[in-house]
Amino acid sequence: MKKTISKWLALLLTAAMVLTGCSGGSTGAEGENGGEQEQQESAEIKDLVIPVLVSRELETFNILYAQRAEDSENLTNLVDGLLEVDHEGKLVPAIAEDWGTEDGGLTWTFHLREGVKWVDVNAQEKADCTAQDFVTGLEWVLNFHKNDSSNTSMPLEMIEGAEEYYEYTKSLSKEEAYELNAAEGSKFLETVGIEAPDDYTLVYHCLAPKPYFDSLATYNSLYPASQTLIDELGIDGFKAMDNTQMWYNGCYTMTSYLQGNEKIYTKNPTYWDQDCKLFDTVTFRMVESNDVAFQLYESGELDSVGLGEAQINTIAKNPDDEMYDYMVPAVPSKHSYQFHFNYNKKTEDGAPDDNWNTAIANEAFRKSWYYGLNLKDYWKRTNAIDPMACENNFYTMKGLCYTSDGTDYTELVRQELGLPESNGETPARVDAEKAEQYKQQAIEELTALGVTFPVQIDYYIIASNQTALDSANVLKQAFSDSLGDDFVQLNIKTYIKSLRQEVLDPHLQSFVSNGWGADYGDPQNFLGQEMYGYDNADYSANYSFVNEVSEETEANKELLATYKEYTALVEAADEITDDLDARYAAYAKAEAYMLEHVLVLPCNYGVGWSLTKIDNDTKMNAMFGIQNNKMKNWDTNVNGYTSEDKGVADQIAAYSQQ
Repeated sequence: MKKTISKWLALLLTAAMVLTGCSGGSTGAEGENGGEQEQQESAEIKDLVIPVLVSRELETFNILYAQRAEDSENLTNLVDGLLEVDHEGKLVPAIAEDWGTEDGGLTWTFHLREGVKWVDVNAQEKADCTAQDFVTGLEWVLNFHKNDSSNTSMPLEMIEGAEEYYEYTKSLSKEEAYELNAAEGSKFLETVGIEAPDDYTLVYHCLAPKPYFDSLATYNSLYPASQTLIDELGIDGFKAMDNTQMWYNGCYTMTSYLQGNEKIYTKNPTYWDQDCKLFDTVTFRMVESNDVAFQLYESGELDSVGLGEAQINTIAKNPDDEMYDYMVPAVPSKHSYQFHFNYNKKTEDGAPDDNWNTAIANEAFRKSWYYGLNLKDYWKRTNAIDPMACENNFYTMKGLCYTSDGTDYTELVRQELGLPESNGETPARVDAEKAEQYKQQAIEELTALGVTFPVQIDYYIIASNQTALDSANVLKQAFSDSLGDDFVQLNIKTYIKSLRQEVLDPHLQSFVSNGWGADYGDPQNFLGQEMYGYDNADYSANYSFVNEVSEETEANKELLATYKEYTALVEAADEITDDLDARYAAYAKAEAYMLEHVLVLPCNYGVGWSLTKIDNDTKMNAMFGIQNNKMKNWDTNVNGYTSEDKGVADQIAAYSQQ
């Protein structure tokens, strides 16, 4: 799944997108008398306004096609799947009332609740949502010509017959594939391990025992679609539908959509969960930058905002600032951020960038980054108070899964790497002596291959965003300080609107910093994105372009051999299904191998600060799925939450005295 977001956008998302508020009243405003103040303190927000960066505009209203966090954070409020999670990340019922497996994860049965309605944008009922809609949804996902391979990797590796059906549709013409559906007697039902024995029972047959399969029920791959709507709009129309054409079964309908400006969500009166807490309306206010959002927050037009480094310093260093008592931790992102190298970079005229491609294929060159690049000052852009909270030394996200004795999977990776515990001051992987050793080795080896120094690094940010530019300049300085201007030089370049269309598709970037958030609760979903030779391995296919690298040069042969060995290790780990501890141990070896050879470079976690009138502790919080931004059962306070409320007052006080 393309659950990737560019680093600087992701950091702003962590601090801004997940925070919400209403228009009106500045933080900490007092009532005119005691009675009014007491009433205000207990008042909850009915209408929210959420700041969202214009660069995070959604690109599709089709939840089956959506692979970007920018899309799913919107669509999760409009369409519900089988399951969701609570504020502790525990799986809980959604459209499925109960579920389970009786054979260790080989077969999974979901019993759906009756009375779930599909409605149009005006909340007018259109049809019941039944088990057949989930069957139809999976056929759409696995139909190559309908969904362009989007969201296929998970069902292909889990569900019986899924890969066979996908390859079958791939062999057909577009017109032939468009004629297929999931009706009784269809090729789909003959091939794929899914059944709907009645309107409210859904059965999945897995290729092998998948004890974590139910966590996939929170992700797009298993979401429903109505064949009636598809027939009404046509295949291309359903793929390209907008908010006025789509059907909803979620918390809200999107009653207004002004691209790049605002979106208005209105409570769905027919929503199946009549006992939950929803807002009357939620407005997504699109802003050019987090600085603009902060200004709007100060003027009372927004009631939540993420805090960047400058804002944190302005507030936290001045106990008299009216915002001082209202700084609270933002919801930590569920994404693990990495530097993803482009192994097939091109110049703007489409020619191969041989200097970069030769350099990045060299392992010593990559290892000099691994041991040398100190990003602590860069992390301050997200968390000036505690930048080391952002330290990330892994590829997989912490908290995704645990061994039988409660050990976090990433601890297994740390042990495989022989990585020391963080000392709270310097990143654990940084080793100046090793960095210099690999730098000199890389210079010697690459000079012999005709590489010129300093190697030019093209790093792209969105244009006209001062926050992004400031962060990029800090990153540029980190490269200079850590690796030396004689070795590498970071060039800050810009794109206007779409990173994908303007930068990634033409292969212009040297690297991007992206975050991956798991679709389901298993390491395969992370590590599978870097496998060599797989069309559905998102990073390999769409970011590093390693599948396009030629074996004609010795440097590339070594790179590809490393990727192939890593892929074999992941495949072997995925074969272990009867012993989760053994499975996780095998994945840890694969992940450690990837990091030892620096096929990617871990960057950070998104752990920021905010001003908000939403109780972040009441939000859905899981390390997998798309539901964490679902605006449901959130507690609010029109006066905002304080650092004392959240137990961080002493931490802020200590920072203010530094």
